[in-house]
Amino acid sequence: MSDSAMPVTAQTLAGAVRAALGTDQRVVSLTRLPGGSKKGAYRLRLADDSTAVAYVWDDAENYWPDSGPGNDDADPFAPATGHALFESAHRHLRAVDVRIPELYLSDDTHTYFPADLAIVEDIRGPGLATILRERAQRATPIMDRLAAALDRMHAQTSPAFGRPSAIARGRLPDADSCEELVFDRARTDLAEAADREPSIAAAHDRLAEALAALRAAVAPRTRYALIHGELGPEHVLVDAHDEPVLIDIEGLMFFDAEWEHVFLRLRYEDYYSHLQSRDLDDARMAFYSLAMHLSLVAGPLRLLDGDFTDRGAMRGIIDHNLGKALRFAA
Repeated sequence: MSDSAMPVTAQTLAGAVRAALGTDQRVVSLTRLPGGSKKGAYRLRLADDSTAVAYVWDDAENYWPDSGPGNDDADPFAPATGHALFESAHRHLRAVDVRIPELYLSDDTHTYFPADLAIVEDIRGPGLATILRERAQRATPIMDRLAAALDRMHAQTSPAFGRPSAIARGRLPDADSCEELVFDRARTDLAEAADREPSIAAAHDRLAEALAALRAAVAPRTRYALIHGELGPEHVLVDAHDEPVLIDIEGLMFFDAEWEHVFLRLRYEDYYSHLQSRDLDDARMAFYSLAMHLSLVAGPLRLLDGDFTDRGAMRGIIDHNLGKALRFAA
């Protein structure tokens, strides 16, 4: 992460840009892109009017409490941040021909800047979230290409679950299965949410019973798919050829594909039919649905403990998932 605080400016990134894009390149302006909560993302406009994006993993750019690289990377649900996770995910997605921004420079030695840094391709134009909202006719072929990319990812399987870089080093989760890990995490999320939200507190016992019943219905499994883990429309850019481009890839892991699909169904709503798979286990989908809603209440509440700026958006996520979770207690 960071050795010392340094502002991200055209001047402080000048050496990294020359190393990434050529000695004749010069940054003339820099704009912080919205939405980042674990790393800084900056659009760099160069003297020749081309652009690139800088990712900066610095404590000052991370709004999540206790989410630095010292967390146990054997836990696939530990906060997904850091240069090492980015590089590993980039490598695995390239291997299965999934479109991601081209990587021009990757540096964790702090040679060019006193924090981990990457310079990547800038994908301009409206992202998938905007296209789904404003240009429905254009969305259909893009969604179909995104479905094909997900199929290629999910076809890559492992007998172990967790982050690929951790698995490669023999660092595996303490839990024996994805469903056990999700169950333990969901109970923690339920307890945390109940401490902060009166409606969850009132329904705590009924939600705990629903979690246990849904968990008991899940049959064992021995192979796990490669998933993004948080592939909402805001994490899909669209290039000039209408190819979907995945970003915020640090959370890539081998896990149950149902965990991915529960999130996709939640985020894409009417467009989820383009992504839906026939090879999903209904019991897992039901169990993971409740666990996901509890996670999307407890997690944003933790984020609001800090000084994250877009508090209204986080509150909207909390309220939406709060209503969904409480349906399981009815």
